[in-house]
Amino acid sequence: MAISREISYRLERLILDGGLAPGQKIPSERQLASRLGVSRAILREALHELQGRGVIETRHGKGSFVTSLVPGSGEFDVQSPLVQLYEGHPRTLYDLLEVREQLEGQAAFLAAQRATPLDRHLITKAYRALEGTDPLSNATPDHGFHQTIVEASHNPVLVHVLSGLKNMMLLTVQAAVSNLNPRTEMRKTIERQHRQLFHAVVSSKPAAARRIATSHVRFVSQALKEMEQQGDPVIRAPVTPATGTPEHTGIDFRRHSP
Repeated sequence: MAISREISYRLERLILDGGLAPGQKIPSERQLASRLGVSRAILREALHELQGRGVIETRHGKGSFVTSLVPGSGEFDVQSPLVQLYEGHPRTLYDLLEVREQLEGQAAFLAAQRATPLDRHLITKAYRALEGTDPLSNATPDHGFHQTIVEASHNPVLVHVLSGLKNMMLLTVQAAVSNLNPRTEMRKTIERQHRQLFHAVVSSKPAAARRIATSHVRFVSQALKEMEQQGDPVIRAPVTPATGTPEHTGIDFRRHSP
């Protein structure tokens, strides 16, 4: 195998393992060449090969980025069919929560089995950040905590599927924060579930981690449904055409590197 092909293969594995996420900027040629122990000329060949296969893309004046392995996982597109459904059909919020329940439950199970010491450090850091944030405006750290668990699953397909839906999943977290966290008892329940999930994953208890993760998302879904059944409006953070971000939330929903 040519050296450049070997390097491109190693970069592909890094992408599949979640070390480089969809939309993330690739380190400079100098940094990568040093990290991989090859010349910049060989690295350039490897990157050119990956670009030819559509694994990475170069943006003029910005650098090279990992392309989306899941359709629709690039910039937040207010014209995308899924966003349109989210805005126009109330049930789409619950469709997204169903996906979260199943996939994040499995991710938690795998993370509890496979998390490395570094994974556990990152999960702990994300959990502490969530604890230290105002619960009435903590959608981003809340989502970040769940995302670190997904990445610790070390299942590349699962990581990339949920990365591709990251912006839409963040909308479901925002719905929980906007509607449930202001209610003291519900907020306490969510905080307890997060704490239990954290301990189950870092303590390597896969069955408990899956049960807690699925129960957490199911609780959010059922609580929101009960609010609507009681006649209380559920804030869905509608998307503004001008910015592509949810109204009145102050949260940037455009893709950013983890």
